[in-house]
Amino acid sequence: ASALASDPSPTVVSFTAFISGAAQHARPLPALSAFAAMLRLGLRPNDFTFPSAFKAAASAPPRSAAGPQIHALAIRFGYLPADAFVSCAALDMYFKTGRLGLARRLFEEMPNRNVVAWNAVMTNAVLDGRPLETVQAYFGLREAGGMPNVVSVCAFFNACAGALLLLPGSQFHGFVVKCGFDMDVSVSNAMVDFYGKCRCAEKAKMVFDAMRVRNSVSWCSMVVAYAQNGAEEDAFAVYLGARRAGEEPTDFMVSSVLTTCAGLLGLDLGRALHAVAVRSCIDANIFVASALVDMYGKCGGVEDAQHVFSDMPQRNLVTWNAMIGGHANIGDAINALAVFSDMIASGETAPNYITLVNVITACSRGGLTKEGYELFETMRERFGIEPRTEHYACVVDLLGRAGMEERAYEIIQRMPMRPSISLWGALLGACKMHGKTELGRIAAEKLFELDPQDSGNHVLLSNMLASAGRWAEATYVRKEMKDVGIKKDPGCSWITWKNGVHVFHAKDTKHEMNSEIRALLAKLKKQMQASGYMPDTQYSLYDLEEEEKESEVFQHSEKLALAYGLIHIPPGVPIRITKNLRICVDCHRAFKFISGIVDREIIVRDNNRFHHFKQYECSCKDYW
Repeated sequence: ASALASDPSPTVVSFTAFISGAAQHARPLPALSAFAAMLRLGLRPNDFTFPSAFKAAASAPPRSAAGPQIHALAIRFGYLPADAFVSCAALDMYFKTGRLGLARRLFEEMPNRNVVAWNAVMTNAVLDGRPLETVQAYFGLREAGGMPNVVSVCAFFNACAGALLLLPGSQFHGFVVKCGFDMDVSVSNAMVDFYGKCRCAEKAKMVFDAMRVRNSVSWCSMVVAYAQNGAEEDAFAVYLGARRAGEEPTDFMVSSVLTTCAGLLGLDLGRALHAVAVRSCIDANIFVASALVDMYGKCGGVEDAQHVFSDMPQRNLVTWNAMIGGHANIGDAINALAVFSDMIASGETAPNYITLVNVITACSRGGLTKEGYELFETMRERFGIEPRTEHYACVVDLLGRAGMEERAYEIIQRMPMRPSISLWGALLGACKMHGKTELGRIAAEKLFELDPQDSGNHVLLSNMLASAGRWAEATYVRKEMKDVGIKKDPGCSWITWKNGVHVFHAKDTKHEMNSEIRALLAKLKKQMQASGYMPDTQYSLYDLEEEEKESEVFQHSEKLALAYGLIHIPPGVPIRITKNLRICVDCHRAFKFISGIVDREIIVRDNNRFHHFKQYECSCKDYW
């Protein structure tokens, strides 16, 4: 800018160079000021000046009239609509500033629509979330006799990925190979992304393996493809492959891999990646930091999540939602509501439907029934968010946990959409918890209609009847399961130690440490009983004698995993156990006693939430 100002007789070339440089470096106001100064000096813009000016206008502040004014000048000087280069720049500007009507009108007026013009239509439609328009524009290009280029091909794949158009995208893959576009790394990256979003991770891997040249985007796309399809271990393996291939960790790569750690509940892996982010100086990046908050929250490390959250210079919607969700995972409703209040007060971003799902879930797990229900009732008025099925499921769970199953059932009957499996499941779980067997039967029957092959619903009904002493009915439900070929998912718990995963099932005797585990459990049982522990056999599934029931509950998989952890994991290190089903009432009670007796922190992640046991107490405060 100073060089241009010091030039006693600046030319069109010098002005154009400055305008182009400023526009390319996202400095629209200096670029537009220079364009205006150029006009005041009586210099005539040329066919290179106008595209740069349009680029600057595309990133100008909202409601700026610069774009249409430059358009008028281009017409006056004869560059529009005849000059294809200038026309494409103007077209792109109108799309990027949201003036779709003017963009379409300009496109229709263009006498020579080259592939660049069609690409402007396609790429901007994808970016604006209008994938079907991209597909239509591609076919328009072909009908006009045009040949696509790399940009066209990538836009088409991105559109198919956005609209989940697997068949057209797969057919287009054949055309791409035939024309040789698959040799281009950008096209291959787009195909990996397309197959990943369309739930075809193996096809994505096939494209990835065939690539002769890979860049950082290639590796990231493959990581995300696996992560989106629940193959977290494969995603992490790809990340390790990228590092071995010499790829430096980027913000997108690290944030993508952190999501896989959240899915794997891999706290140690996540901490290692946090260290990688710090060493690479990308830990302050908003996407990496948000992924760290999300990972720590989902892995039960809420204190670590809070540290990252507090150190962030700026936060986005994902960050706030992740922090609230982290508190919700451990049932800390007080802090979840505090973070939610801070979010509203900050004015940085407005809550969305996920925010409210997290807050109501936190209230449900933390016992703040009144606060959660008030938020549900006022969400439309306060935030303009229409309640979705997820919100109804949360409020049914909220009321059900508080023993208000009948009121929850009334809400289900009044809701404007069809009740989902999660809604009836929440009601059935609440009925089992509070012994509402008749209403529980209604919920179970609805679940059998919606998802007849889910063994969990049958087991929940059977357990509810068994806990009420209705053994004949409980046995009949089990017999029905057997008759129609429904198999119960076996309960198991696992614990990680020294890069090994140790899995335990109820009454498991196959582990190499079985004798030591049994001896420690026997010792702990005596210590617990001396401290006042009495086994809770209310939910034992069989009509057994009391002594047999006590023996049953003390052989549950989570107790076996805990004994293994106590034997191997050094004092001072928290013992982390994961269970594929919900922790039982007796194990929950036992873990509270054991945490105090051995003075250890025990963290259990079941299929519903986290439980942090420490000094005879659980973070859920027995409200779960």
